[in-house]
Amino acid sequence: MCTTSLPSATPIGSIDAQRVEDALSLIAPKWTVWAVQTLAQQGSPMRVRDVAARLPFVSEQLVGKRLARMHSDGLVTRADDRHGAPYQLSACGESLSRVHRALSDWPQTNLSLGEVAGAERVEDAVRRLHLRHSTAVIQILDAGGPMRFVHIAKEAGLDNNFTRHRLNRFQTDGLVARTGPRHGDPYVLTDAGRALGPVYAAVEHWSSPVAIREHSAPPTLVTAATRPYTGVPLGSDGFRTTAALRRSTAAPSALFSHAPQPQPRVPAAVTAQSAPSRGR
Repeated sequence: MCTTSLPSATPIGSIDAQRVEDALSLIAPKWTVWAVQTLAQQGSPMRVRDVAARLPFVSEQLVGKRLARMHSDGLVTRADDRHGAPYQLSACGESLSRVHRALSDWPQTNLSLGEVAGAERVEDAVRRLHLRHSTAVIQILDAGGPMRFVHIAKEAGLDNNFTRHRLNRFQTDGLVARTGPRHGDPYVLTDAGRALGPVYAAVEHWSSPVAIREHSAPPTLVTAATRPYTGVPLGSDGFRTTAALRRSTAAPSALFSHAPQPQPRVPAAVTAQSAPSRGR
């Protein structure tokens, strides 16, 4: 379910909406992006405890659950099923680097998120885009806006109440705007919504049917020397979550320059400050 070559410019209307949403659902669970990029930066297999040591703001139990889910989804592999066996990125997981780059560039250019970590920016973008039927609604507005919500619902084959709820969410997320203050005024895409073409293209290309054969191929050992990660570094802007910000010795392109020392967990309310509070 993955490919590594770059997609060409693709109009929003030509995207396979279902395929895009299916692909986004694989990387949408919280901390998946962080886990992928931690494994990529390491460049070699890692045990759950070692991944958790790089992410002191996430419990080891949750890291274990997330890696198990990623293994089921084909994003990571392991040599065997023994308890404690290390994980490494699959070919499909490695090729997420360009998807992460597109998901990071889009909000950096079109939204005002403030100073947040690269991985946090990617997760925030996925949170805005992965909900069911979101892509289809964006496509309809891109092709025919401004439109009233009842016309959008009819075009998409969706319930009116569901469509209204989705449009309200899009307004909060900065993807659509209403043309007036009255109930029933038409909706249009914002500049951020119209700029989603490269993001959708990158996600669809990653999940192309041709690449499913690669997804099924035996994995090869990835090392930092032979396959450097080209996606968005976890701390690409020099920023991390609150826990990581405490470590002044971290390098710009790595999560930590050495194993973190034991420290208190960061409350969820604190780690959520740089992204909208609404959970998945």
